[in-house]
Amino acid sequence: MVYKNIHRTVLIRLVSAWLILSSALGAVVLYLEMEKADALMLELAITESRSFRDHVRQIDGRDPSHLELLRQRAAEFLKSDFISVRVYDKTQRMILEAVEPGIDEARRDLKPHVHPLRPGDRSHYHTYWVSSRPFMQVLLPMEKDGALLGYFEGVYELSAETAKNITVGIIRALTVVVGVVLVTSIALYPVIIVLNKELFRFSSELLRSNVELMEVLGSAVAKRDSDTHLHNYRVTIYAIRLAETLGLSMRNIQRLIAGAFLHDVGKIGISDNILLKPGPLTNEEFAVMRTHVLLGVDIISKAGWLEGARDVVEYHHERFDGGGYLKGLKGEAIPLNARLFAIVDVFDALISRRPYKEPLSIDDARVVMRRGSGSHFDPRLLQLFDGIAPKLQSEISDAGDAGVYATLRRLVGKYFRSMASMDRLQGRRPANAERRFLWAE
Repeated sequence: MVYKNIHRTVLIRLVSAWLILSSALGAVVLYLEMEKADALMLELAITESRSFRDHVRQIDGRDPSHLELLRQRAAEFLKSDFISVRVYDKTQRMILEAVEPGIDEARRDLKPHVHPLRPGDRSHYHTYWVSSRPFMQVLLPMEKDGALLGYFEGVYELSAETAKNITVGIIRALTVVVGVVLVTSIALYPVIIVLNKELFRFSSELLRSNVELMEVLGSAVAKRDSDTHLHNYRVTIYAIRLAETLGLSMRNIQRLIAGAFLHDVGKIGISDNILLKPGPLTNEEFAVMRTHVLLGVDIISKAGWLEGARDVVEYHHERFDGGGYLKGLKGEAIPLNARLFAIVDVFDALISRRPYKEPLSIDDARVVMRRGSGSHFDPRLLQLFDGIAPKLQSEISDAGDAGVYATLRRLVGKYFRSMASMDRLQGRRPANAERRFLWAE
C-alpha cells in the first residue's frame, strides 16, 4: 500500500512539474517565436515597400504635378501585400493616402503613427491581429542623397501561406518543448521511485534501530524496578488502546508510545537499596525516589528524537487535584498524554506483583482506581479506561509474554512506520520536536 501511494504521489508531482515547466518554457518559446515572426514580417514589409520608396525618392515632392503620379504608383502598389499606404513630407504633413477597398476592420486597430523617428532609427512597426489575420503597420524614412524627404507608412498583410508557415513553426517549437519536458519527466520517474525505495529502506532501518534502543532503555529500567520487564510493554499497550478509544491523533500516540516505554527511565539513577526496598520508603528515601523524574527528563533531553516522550516522563506523577509531583499541576494543566498514562501505569502496578506487594484482582484494582477519580485521575479518561480495562487485561493475560511482545511490536510499526510514510508522501516537514521524533524522517 505504501509503495502504491509512493507511485501515485510521484506520478502526480511529475505531471504537475511537467505542466508547470511546459507552461513556463512554452511561454518563453512563444515569445521568442513571435519576436521571430515580427522580425520576418518587418523584413518582408521593408523589402516589398522598397520599390515604392525608391520611386518616391525620384520624384520632387514639391511639384504638385507629381502627386498624381504618386497616386497611380500607390494604386499599383496596393496590388501587392500592402492594404494601406500613406506618404508624409519631411514636416510630417500627409501628402498622400491610398487604401485598398474593404479593409475598414483592419484599419480600426491601427495605432496613430509616430513622428519623428528618433535619431538612428530606421523603422517603426506595430503588429496586430484581426480575425486571426496578422497585420503590420510600418513607418519608414525616405531619404535622397542622405537628406530626409519624408516618411512612408503602410499596413502590410502577411500572405496566407507565410502566416501558415509561421503558425506551423510556432506549433512545432511548442510541441518540441512540451515533448522534451515530458520525456525528461518520464525518464526521471523510475529514478525517483528507486531513490524513494532506498530512502524507505534506510528510514525503516533507522526506525527499527531507534525503536530497539527505546526498548533497551525502558527494559533496562523495568528489570531493575520489578519482577518482569513486561510492565513497560503492557502499559504501552494499555496506553495505545486508551488513546485509540479517545481518538487521539497519530502524532500524539507516537509521543505516548515513547513516553510509556521511557516513563521511569530516570530510575536508572536511583540506588538499589531504595529502588528495590521491599517495604515502605522513609520520607528521605521517597524524596530521593522523586528525583527520578528530573533524571528521566535529563536523560531524554540528550537525544532529540526522544523529545516527544517528555510529557509522560516529566508529568506522569502529577495528580488531577494538584497533589502530585514535581510541579503540582492540576486538572487539564497536566498534559493529556501524562493524564492518560497515569491511569494505565497505576492500573498495571495494582494488578502486578512487586517486591513490596501482591497483585490485586482486576475487580479490586478497578475499585481502587475509581476511588481516585477526580483526585488522582482525570474522571473522563478513567471512565473510558474502566470500560475497556477488563477486556484489555484479559487479552494481555491470555497472550503470554511472547504475545504481548508481538502485539506491541505490531502497534509500534503501525504508528511509526505509517506516520513516517505519510509525512514523506505528503512532503511535510514537521516542527522541530516532531521532526526529531519521527525517526523515519
